[in-house]
Amino acid sequence: MSYERNYWINTMCKIAKPVLFHLSKQELKEKMPVEGSEDRFAYAYLEALGRVLCGISPWLSLNSKSESKEMKSKERFAKMARQSIESATDPESPDYMNFYDGDQPLVDTAFLSQAVVRAPGELYDKLSYSAKQNLIRALKMSRKIKPYFCNWLLFSAMVETALYIMGEEYDPVRVDYALKQHEQWYKGDGIYGDGPEFHWDYYNSYVIQPMLIDIINALGKQEKEWYIMKEKIYKRARRYSGILERLISPEGTFPPLGRSLSYRFGAFHLLSQMALIHNLPEYIKPAQVRCALTAIIKNMVEADGTFDDKGWLRVGFCGYQIDLAEKYISTGSLYHCLTVFLPVGLSADDEFWSGKTHKWTSQKIWSGENLKKDISIE
Repeated sequence: MSYERNYWINTMCKIAKPVLFHLSKQELKEKMPVEGSEDRFAYAYLEALGRVLCGISPWLSLNSKSESKEMKSKERFAKMARQSIESATDPESPDYMNFYDGDQPLVDTAFLSQAVVRAPGELYDKLSYSAKQNLIRALKMSRKIKPYFCNWLLFSAMVETALYIMGEEYDPVRVDYALKQHEQWYKGDGIYGDGPEFHWDYYNSYVIQPMLIDIINALGKQEKEWYIMKEKIYKRARRYSGILERLISPEGTFPPLGRSLSYRFGAFHLLSQMALIHNLPEYIKPAQVRCALTAIIKNMVEADGTFDDKGWLRVGFCGYQIDLAEKYISTGSLYHCLTVFLPVGLSADDEFWSGKTHKWTSQKIWSGENLKKDISIE
């Protein structure tokens, strides 16, 4: 295994393990510290579960008959993930989670749903019959929550997508509304508004474009209108992933713009997803994305204060920076950072991992290399 792949896997597991280990033993609420306002305690645990599984799900679904250390670790994490889903959705469990009370559960039910869509074989098919029914019931409970008129429409659509994947009847109206409304909110050059307005933040990567891709991949063939949207969704995602790659400085940092900066390198969710599905812009080599993201991960993970003394994430962008947290941020929210690790779902011999060390765009330009100009899309 390459040094970088090993580093990514070890870092991913270090972040995810406290959540899945304790939840699989039905002791997450007892063990997980919760930073943030007290009114977030009711949501923090589902936040942690949904975001952890959303990030590690491609790895869990990686097929290999190898008896390597990595595959043995993957099987342990897959088992903990299923046990965690059982703990979270069983009404008799001390870690039974809130899927319907308040607004926030819709958000994190959607991330849990996105994880199921990305790894149904591991996170649904291998569940016991009763656990499957509990999961279905939990997802359907979130339907009572009315989404806000912004990226939240995709949360409702994502839940319906997971229900479809699980063989349940889904609501095409919620999907249709989210897809068509985001088409109306497209601002140009690979960027969607978060609702009618444009905001300088990373929500195109945190939520909007990754969910559009997963929804259209799963449901695109169900309606002709949706299928027609797929080409545009991908074209825009390629452009925005190229923008994200250009935002990575030669030193492996990026601009701290907008809200939810405590998601750390979750800001590169879309770039990682496009690498995972082999759909990067043609001028970007997978290896340069690997090298750029490795630099960012190291800079953020290894900053003082990122973890507490028991391995739980702490609020911050680079280290512990509690004043960066919006009122909706809690310890559970921080695990959105795991979405950067989607390419671990690629095999070790994939070009992303096997390609030689490669400069990323800003390194090339700032070192004087002669590159082709950046071009917007129509």
